[in-house]
Amino acid sequence: MDSITWIGLLAGNLTTISFFPQMLKTWKTRSTKDISLVMFLLFCGGVLLWIVYGLFLGDIPVIMTNVATFILAFPILVLKLKYK
Repeated sequence: MDSITWIGLLAGNLTTISFFPQMLKTWKTRSTKDISLVMFLLFCGGVLLWIVYGLFLGDIPVIMTNVATFILAFPILVLKLKYK
């Protein structure tokens, strides 16, 4: 892998990991009052489109990091819908 791919993987991992504390807090407290439903709907839709984009390009960093982000963001969306 070239250095640009490594930069892409690092950037994607850092932004993906940033969702982990929010997911844990939401899971533990069962509170989503301060989370915008519209923002998370748009965000999850955008992440899904990034995955499709990455698949068309065969871009591993885009695919991997967005799949991981979706795995962390989607449960927050589900909990927002469940506990609103």
